[in-house]
Amino acid sequence: MRLALLLLLLTPSFALAWGQNGHRITGAIATTLLSSQAQATIDSIIGNESLAEASTWPDFMRSSDAPFWRQSSPLHYVTVPPHKHYHEVGAPPQGDAITGLKQFTKTLQSNTASREDKATALRFVIHIIGDLHQPLHAGNGTDRGGNDFKVSYFSEPSNLHRVWDTQMIESQNLSYTEYTQFLNRRINNALIQEYTSTNPEVWIEESTAIRDTIYPENDKLYYEYPYKHIDTVNERLIQAGIRIAAYLNQVLREQDVN
Repeated sequence: MRLALLLLLLTPSFALAWGQNGHRITGAIATTLLSSQAQATIDSIIGNESLAEASTWPDFMRSSDAPFWRQSSPLHYVTVPPHKHYHEVGAPPQGDAITGLKQFTKTLQSNTASREDKATALRFVIHIIGDLHQPLHAGNGTDRGGNDFKVSYFSEPSNLHRVWDTQMIESQNLSYTEYTQFLNRRINNALIQEYTSTNPEVWIEESTAIRDTIYPENDKLYYEYPYKHIDTVNERLIQAGIRIAAYLNQVLREQDVN
């Protein structure tokens, strides 16, 4: 696959951001906010595949033995140490979510890229935007985005990354469509205006600010932890959905003329 030229090195992988339901929720929210032009272009690339379905594909394919997928882990996160900003540290040699987003966006806008490469690019754009809204996918560089920060969640052995990826969402006992309906009722024009930012550095800045407040003092997490943080989880899912749509509306309007 030609897009494999993006990837240079294997690095330790993070857990899968938001889990399947979290990513599907962001894709489903985004679907309701697409422009007619963006929706038509997306349909021409992936046909009947929904954004919710497309959103989980980059994680699912990491089980493939193909070199591209074995080397794709860096495209799911960024590393920003405490008291730093992304523009100060930038991407490592193997790339990261920002370099991936830029390259996949370029492919998505290209007039010469194949439909297959555009489909891969579209799925990654959706997925990466979701990833960058999970606070621990803007890792501090010390614990693999909370994967090495061991906790128990309602007496189940876990880690902080998994709690944020999956467990707080799954503990709501909602399907992704039910969860999407629950969150969509909160979205109005004022909220869309407030959250419509297509600048990835804004998303990262938000994630690092949240990240530095979510490490618990006690590693045994019970009701108090989700009570304290579930509103933030929901806000980040809403923001990601709004921004996936805003980003696609923008980049699919700015087609490559070269």
